[in-house]
Amino acid sequence: MAEARISTDQFSVDNFSCPVCLDLLKDPVTINCGHSFCMLCINCHWDQEQQSGVYSCPQCRDTFTPRPVLRRNTMLAEVVEKLKKATFQTTSVGPDVVDCDFCTGKQHKAVKSCLVCLTSLCETHLEPHLKLPALRKHRLIEVSSKLQEKLCSQHDEVLKIYCRTDQRCICSLCLLDNHKDHKTVSVTSERIEKQKELDQKHREIQQRIMRKQKKVQELKQAVINIQHNAQAAVENSEIIFTELISCMEKKRLEVVGLIRDQEKVELSRAQEILDKLEEEIVDLKKRTNELKQLSQTQDHVCFLKNFQSILCVPVVREDSVSITVNQHFSFDRVKESLSYLKNQISEFCTEEFSKNLGHDYLYLTLDPNTSHPHLSLSEDNRVVTHSLRQQSNADPNADHPDRFDHWRQVLCHESVHGRCYWEVELSRDDNLEISVCYKSISRKTDAKEGKFGYNSQSWSLQCSSSPYFWHNNNKTEVQGPLSSRIGVYVDHGAGTLSFYSISESYRVQTMFTQPLYAGFGLVRRIGAIFAPTVKLCDPRCSSGFM
Repeated sequence: MAEARISTDQFSVDNFSCPVCLDLLKDPVTINCGHSFCMLCINCHWDQEQQSGVYSCPQCRDTFTPRPVLRRNTMLAEVVEKLKKATFQTTSVGPDVVDCDFCTGKQHKAVKSCLVCLTSLCETHLEPHLKLPALRKHRLIEVSSKLQEKLCSQHDEVLKIYCRTDQRCICSLCLLDNHKDHKTVSVTSERIEKQKELDQKHREIQQRIMRKQKKVQELKQAVINIQHNAQAAVENSEIIFTELISCMEKKRLEVVGLIRDQEKVELSRAQEILDKLEEEIVDLKKRTNELKQLSQTQDHVCFLKNFQSILCVPVVREDSVSITVNQHFSFDRVKESLSYLKNQISEFCTEEFSKNLGHDYLYLTLDPNTSHPHLSLSEDNRVVTHSLRQQSNADPNADHPDRFDHWRQVLCHESVHGRCYWEVELSRDDNLEISVCYKSISRKTDAKEGKFGYNSQSWSLQCSSSPYFWHNNNKTEVQGPLSSRIGVYVDHGAGTLSFYSISESYRVQTMFTQPLYAGFGLVRRIGAIFAPTVKLCDPRCSSGFM
């Protein structure tokens, strides 16, 4: 049977490379899904999955349980071996295929090179070097086209020593000359050591490849999980919204029914009173006619006889019919309640969903360069306390351009951008302000324009028993009371600023044109026992307002 020939023109080495180490297959094995790997590579991969008990293909992620038994693919191994030989033969037709230097006419391929003659010799012209005593002393090596590179450029001697001190190959004369006290070994010994380093480096690279490929697979699996979870969330939200819409439709019908029932009650009451009044009007008109006829009687005796009988008939009193119908009855309160419900649902959807789907809990630190001299900062710059004495931390930078000189205020280092949330814990004092502002806010003025909330560059929540929101010197009352812990949520792009307490929230809709910075204002009341304090809460201890 004719032997099959493998040509590099027909197949690429990549067709027979291991997907794990990306090198030509060594001891190839084929697993159940049909993909092939080096036996060592697939065993290392499965060793990492041993704890889970589920073994996967590094290429298609197909899984197997229990761990498959691996057997060498003999046919594939033979194909790979032939491909190696074919590849070597193809690549060897290059600089190292050297013609004999002594052949004239038809050139024959050299089989050895002489480092003394600096020539390459075919089998015929090599014979003198093997038989003549003078030439037998010459050093013969494997054929090479770069003979000059194997000789010392200074002494024309063979480079057979390696100087580890200078990290270079030298000849024996160099060793006696310039490398006398250096650490040297034979080039063969050094090659063995360097080969070990090379093999170790190769193994490290292969391990890195395997780790990165594992990471790639983990990320691909994470992508699949994200897509799966998102789809599940969409389907679940569709169910919930369908139920919510059904519930709202049911409530809508109930409200309409209640309104119609109330309408019937009020209309029935009004109709009853209307009928009674019309009946009384008819009676009164009848009495009017009788009185008129009596008044027109010419007979005095008849007039006097009938006068008493007519007057004895009782007249309906004005208050005999109680008017109980609300003449201005309306359903405005129902309308207001429904409008409030709509606004609450809209606000909930806008804020809660946006926060839960894309906000960052911002870790803030106070900036000592901005702190008023009568504000004391903790070592970690996470707590600020009002002090009656000027603080030493203000002395080194008393003239710092960022410092608040008049108003007892301080800013944070970090800018507020995107969607972010943070929480602060307040002391029992009434005079505390939680603010956000632009960096360009005035720091040196003693006018109100430098106080949080009294300018167009800041937004401030005044925390007190009757809390207020301030912006651009305009005050808005906030439904309270507030708790000792306040959450702040900012959606910079949407222009949303919200403050959260235990049971209340306050939201502002505006437009931010610059990066924002969190700030705090502290004023100590006269006679106050406790110094006002603001503490930035650790994200791990979030109260969960959101």
